[in-house]
Amino acid sequence: MGEQHKIGSGFGHDSTADEVLAGIDLTGKLAIVTGGYSGLGLETTKALTKAGAHVVVPARRPDAAREALAGVDDVEIDELDLGDLDSVKAFADRFLASGRSVDIMIDNAAIMAAPETRVGPGWEAQFATNHLGHFALVNRLWPALVADGGARVVSVSSTGHRRSDIRWDDLEFRQGYDKWQAYGQAKTANVLFAVQLDALGKDSGVRAFALHPGGILTPLQRHLEKQEMVDFGWIDEDGNPLSTAFKSPAQGAATQVWAATSPQLDGLGGVFCEDCEIAEVSTDDAPGVRPYAIDPVSAARLWTVSAELTGVNAFG
Repeated sequence: MGEQHKIGSGFGHDSTADEVLAGIDLTGKLAIVTGGYSGLGLETTKALTKAGAHVVVPARRPDAAREALAGVDDVEIDELDLGDLDSVKAFADRFLASGRSVDIMIDNAAIMAAPETRVGPGWEAQFATNHLGHFALVNRLWPALVADGGARVVSVSSTGHRRSDIRWDDLEFRQGYDKWQAYGQAKTANVLFAVQLDALGKDSGVRAFALHPGGILTPLQRHLEKQEMVDFGWIDEDGNPLSTAFKSPAQGAATQVWAATSPQLDGLGGVFCEDCEIAEVSTDDAPGVRPYAIDPVSAARLWTVSAELTGVNAFG
């Protein structure tokens, strides 16, 4: 956990994606942003293209992506359903066939607090979509990630990781489903994925980061009842945000853009970030990352399990 400490980035809770990209020229760089057409992903795509990057947006709903990204230059849309490993393979094969390298990979797409849903061979949908789909995607794209001296891979987690460690004895919630615990497990998996990917990839120049983007009201909340969000104190009865802690989408996209591009992170990796800064380790209600989410032994174990479940492993 030696690198899991603040570095004094100069940015913070209110920084926007455009602000963290000020002075950074991404001309000639290629980024892939899953879910890059909605919520934080849309803001991320806009910010990266504004800085000169060409952004590939794999979308489960390509038509919706085309509509959302109309007028945004340097964007390419393709089809991808993270809950379907055949779709993941097909997208990766198409991209690799183009012969291009990837400089930035942002695993942004997610579902949150979904009702119990099974995908693939019966996997719990939040773990499958948020973690296993991205695991398979990054491993299949590995040749493109290492092709040009190494990429940065950014795994978008959240403070939701505090809701659950990995449930090693019941990954798929066969013994009773809890939507928030399932979300927590998936978000912990997003952090552990970055820890192990960084350990495996850094000798090839690939560095990985995980992060909490902040509280932002986006379509990620689509599975929640309005009353549930009222009870949480997130919105009033008219649907207006109540918490001053909420970020705007532009502020919410800042940490993943910072992790993907900032020269302040050169030579670092395998760490959890929040508010455009490396987070501290926290075992209480203070901001930060739980120790179990950055544990290297757990990270290696989850990698092995994920490779067995998906049948994909760039390192095996």
